Amino acid sequence: MKPHLIALDLDGTLLTDQKVISDETFNTLKKAEDAGHIIMIATGRPYRSSAAYYRQLGLKTPIVNFNGAFVHHPTDRNWKTIHETIDLSVARDVIDAMQNFKLKNIVAEVMDDVYLQYHDEKLLDIFSMGSPSVTEGDLRKSLHVDPTSLLIQGDEGMADPIREHLEDVHAEVIEHRRWGAPWDVVEVIRHGLNKAVGLSKVAEWIGIPQERIIAFGDEDNDLEMIDYAGIGVAMGNGIDQLKSIANEVTLTNNEDGIAVLLKDRLQLD
Repeated sequence: MKPHLIALDLDGTLLTDQKVISDETFNTLKKAEDAGHIIMIATGRPYRSSAAYYRQLGLKTPIVNFNGAFVHHPTDRNWKTIHETIDLSVARDVIDAMQNFKLKNIVAEVMDDVYLQYHDEKLLDIFSMGSPSVTEGDLRKSLHVDPTSLLIQGDEGMADPIREHLEDVHAEVIEHRRWGAPWDVVEVIRHGLNKAVGLSKVAEWIGIPQERIIAFGDEDNDLEMIDYAGIGVAMGNGIDQLKSIANEVTLTNNEDGIAVLLKDRLQLD
């Protein structure tokens, strides 16, 4: 069988609800590699909080982070890194506009620098992986460089109104996605970026055609990637919109959905 490129989202997909890779899925991915297939990660996380899984899998491929805003090769410095940021003036416009909504927090990330509008222990727990530099206070005063992403955490029920505003006012300069439950968070990155854009760059570099890409995901930040892949797979725990466009729906992230599909598709047993 010709080699396939297997692209894996992390949260809700490769990772169980306990944020680990199950033994069954890990062993199946190793079997796939032994059979000549290529594994990569495509995630909304920054690299610092996905590096441990990259190393655990022993990958030697580029990785898509920040939903396509940052694509690099951790072990090959000759690979041309892609880092597309939000223009600072656009970011400030968005931050200003968010003052009209009921918010819990706004977070800006500049690679491994994290800026929080308000102190929040729960958010700090999430962003502390990889020991980033953290600055707290009014982002309109503390943020002086183009951010990689913005995260807007609204009060309960505010995510949809926030997204409607972003779509109405800023659609030509930003993309926005919603985090899965339990977080009512809207993530903002530069316009024209998504996981599929990063995945296509990696596939071109490796020399794998679109029809031999298998991509797995569960949330709305996976929509473009699942649609782009020759075999787009929605997890059983995925959102209905993703399932409706996927080529296949597998079992959930807690039921080794990745392993089940790969064993069948790639004839690994």
